[in-house]
Amino acid sequence: MLAAVSVDLDEIGNYFAIHGLEAGSRRHLVYDVAIARLLDWAGALSIPLTLFAVGEDLERLQSAATLRGAHRCGHEIANHSYSHKYDLVKRNYNEQVEEIARGASAIERAVGTRPVGFRAPGYTVSDGLFVAMRECGVGYDSSVFPCPAYYAAKTSAIAAIALRGRKSRSIVDDPRVLTASTRAYRIGKPYWRRGDGLRELPIQVTRGLRLPYIGTTLTLAGPLGTRWLTRMCLGEPLVNLELHGIDVLDATDDLDALVPHQPDVRVPLRTKLDSLSEAVSILRKRGYQFVVLSEAATRPFEK
Repeated sequence: MLAAVSVDLDEIGNYFAIHGLEAGSRRHLVYDVAIARLLDWAGALSIPLTLFAVGEDLERLQSAATLRGAHRCGHEIANHSYSHKYDLVKRNYNEQVEEIARGASAIERAVGTRPVGFRAPGYTVSDGLFVAMRECGVGYDSSVFPCPAYYAAKTSAIAAIALRGRKSRSIVDDPRVLTASTRAYRIGKPYWRRGDGLRELPIQVTRGLRLPYIGTTLTLAGPLGTRWLTRMCLGEPLVNLELHGIDVLDATDDLDALVPHQPDVRVPLRTKLDSLSEAVSILRKRGYQFVVLSEAATRPFEK
């Protein structure tokens, strides 16, 4: 049984954009603060990370150097598009290809290796986007999130933001994604069905209720709740735990403006790290081997 911990390196401006706010001077907290914390945490637990980088962020030399350092430590660097357009699936085919290809090229310039994996902004994909991935030589995707609770929460949040007179840049996926496999599969057409296409490593959900098993959920649940949620994932051939850089930031990191809008920012850093460490500890005790996603993508998980 395998486990993988991946981190979307969405810079802080993306979170302000979700809530229709201006980020101001806090734009580079993920690269300037969060990555060092993530590397220290992963190093202490001896686990590899898969870091999904946004290519545009790497135009900043300091951010590129930080990512290069993570790569030298043995962590996988994967592609999270060039400019993290939440509506990427609504763009035309040429724009989609450009976003994927430019993101990959920016990462290659920064770390010296072209990324194998891709994750779409906001987990939102489409059949057309998978065609663009194939055109760009993507080796695996990890975007599909078949989670009813997350879908409902996202839809409600976008509506609530609109009622406040602001516009979120986030969009919702096709609801039929909720019928997709919760385990690794090769995509068919439509992409939520099995076929013989690109290897898909879905974002983790629990057994039964398909509750979200991601960093936001675990940090809000605390160590006790994390223990319960992790046990609901035991027995899965691959546990694909997805985090964000903001999962190791809190209100003391100059994020006061996000506190009214994002509950996870209110959780102290120590509690967040304890929760994430609890998940790793339980999985390891149950015999899970921690790998990067590119390695997981080579394993035959299909039934």
